[in-house]
Amino acid sequence: MNYLAHLHLGGPQPAQLLGSLYGDFVKGRLQGQWPDEIERAIQLHRRIDAFTDSHPLVHAAKRRFPLERRRFAGVLLDVFFDHCLARDWNDYADEPLPQFVERVYGTLRTASPLPERLARIAPRMAAQDWLGSYREFAVLREVLGGMSRRLSRPHLLDGSWEELAQRYDDLSADFRAFYPQLQAFALSQR
Repeated sequence: MNYLAHLHLGGPQPAQLLGSLYGDFVKGRLQGQWPDEIERAIQLHRRIDAFTDSHPLVHAAKRRFPLERRRFAGVLLDVFFDHCLARDWNDYADEPLPQFVERVYGTLRTASPLPERLARIAPRMAAQDWLGSYREFAVLREVLGGMSRRLSRPHLLDGSWEELAQRYDDLSADFRAFYPQLQAFALSQR
């Protein structure tokens, strides 16, 4: 799962929102450098990742990609599933998406200190509305382009957006089958 899903699944309180994001920016053992509630949310983030990575529906979705793309299939699914969540937000959340993402951005603006990498990207995340923009499938082309620029071999993601487009309906069905199970898991772990 990518940022939006982790934020949605991690809990509504500010510390839970922060920890849901910190999970992508804080590595290694947690040793009390963050408040307890944030560390619990980081641990939940990690359990959500483990649940997702081991789930049979996710494995089946990864097999939809050609063999040469499977190395990146998990990353592609993370981004695509965030698109599906944003697109179908009202099916999974009571709070409207614009209100939710503004609450997240507000929490980031007032939190201190943020993990170093998150502190650098949080202002751009809010200014460019990364979370809300996932509703539009075309935005994923830009997201994947940004990811490829961070790779030592950027060509490895060439054509990945087109592959997502070709598999759009099947991957959307995979998301609809998987996400309610992930919601139930996350709720049981909170």
